[in-house]
Amino acid sequence: MSEWKARRFWKAADIRTAGTGWEVALDGRPVRTPGKQPLILPTAALARAVAGEWDAQTEAIDPNTMPLTRAANSAIEKVAPQFAGVAAMLADYGGTDLLSYRAEQPEELVRMQAEGWDPLIDWAATELRAPLRITHGVIPIPQDPESLTRLRAEVEALDVFGLTALHDLVTLPGSLVIGLAVLRGRIEAEEAWHLSRIDEKFQAARWGEDEEARLTAETRRAAIHSAARFWHLSRVG
Repeated sequence: MSEWKARRFWKAADIRTAGTGWEVALDGRPVRTPGKQPLILPTAALARAVAGEWDAQTEAIDPNTMPLTRAANSAIEKVAPQFAGVAAMLADYGGTDLLSYRAEQPEELVRMQAEGWDPLIDWAATELRAPLRITHGVIPIPQDPESLTRLRAEVEALDVFGLTALHDLVTLPGSLVIGLAVLRGRIEAEEAWHLSRIDEKFQAARWGEDEEARLTAETRRAAIHSAARFWHLSRVG
């Protein structure tokens, strides 16, 4: 028996104001989250993009083709009720940031990591006033508590939609600094993805990359790009 899928029941998706935000309407009926909460978006730009995802559906609704809608649902239903916990979890990445842990060898990988990651370590020290220590190897290195406090403040200052965007920008690369660099406009999503894969690319160049690893990497790449787009759309009018 084939799995039942929700079918398109509307002719057109549109946006309209809803209090201080915006909502998407399908033939005049407002879209709600899976938990039946109002799907109120912070900007018209994000609302238009979400409406575009609904308009792009054909006969069967495919949530996999609606990353902005899924992110908005998560912001409202998952992140908002536990904002402090999510913020604390993401801030904790500063203590074990990918950029702080370098290979001891081979020399080529050490060089690749330094060339890719040192500029962001320097950026965090100057722009965020949060210098991070670097170590070679896997033994944990304690970070300056003041640096971690400043990084935590950056995270806690976000709104619920910003925190939702930051989630994938941090957890997928394994770096709070990379995530904050995307939010601050220091790097683009594509560079964030490449910086997070220096070790993987080095190993693939040496030993080859199988198809499963390639597909996993592409999935992460799409998620990072989508999170960055969600962030930008939630900022503009």
